[in-house]
Amino acid sequence: MRPVSYARHQFPPEIIRRAVWLYLRFTLSYRDVEELLAERGIDVSYETVRRWVLKCGPAFAHNLRRLRPRPSDHWHLDEMAVSIQGRRMYLWRAVDSEGESLDVVVQSRRDKAAALVLMRKLLKKQGFAPSVLVTDKLPSYGAAQRELGLSARHEQGLRKNNRAENSHQVVRRRERKMQGFKSPGSAQRFLSLHSAVYNTFNLQRHLISRRTLRLVRAGAVNHWDRATAAS
Repeated sequence: MRPVSYARHQFPPEIIRRAVWLYLRFTLSYRDVEELLAERGIDVSYETVRRWVLKCGPAFAHNLRRLRPRPSDHWHLDEMAVSIQGRRMYLWRAVDSEGESLDVVVQSRRDKAAALVLMRKLLKKQGFAPSVLVTDKLPSYGAAQRELGLSARHEQGLRKNNRAENSHQVVRRRERKMQGFKSPGSAQRFLSLHSAVYNTFNLQRHLISRRTLRLVRAGAVNHWDRATAAS
């Protein structure tokens, strides 16, 4: 795993880890995290919290992904429009059949080239090809699949792709809380960090018993502790 260094920080690692966890785990702003820490007697500015997220977040997310089990080979792909500084952009997302977020790519276009960027990144990151691709009826997906020579069964339809459609909801909530993304680069950075934490703590509690929930939640906390431990 990627080493995490907390050297040359005024605050101990426990506080840094808690602040980053609060921001990425819940629909909070940097100022919200500042208030929550202040209520516990920790005097830290929201700007400091922002710097902690930018500095430590990528290492945390990388380590969390390393601890995740291999996703399924049924991939659901979808795209949604977002407004960034008044410019229409597209957020391309891939999830597996269990709702695990596989990757997120911010693109300026909604065409074959953008679909190729997503699929190539998925193949490189996951290290294997899917057996099933589920998408809406956008022709770009089929064209990208043919160019890459993928043999996966391609299923299309709005209802079939509900899993990918639903995965956008949590991003919409964060987008509203942040009053929109400030740039394509900042959107890409945040969504990459957020998806890793979301995968770890998305427990689907309505599908499991209370006893199982406690075990799964303890496992998620253990993964977070391992991923954010000091080097």
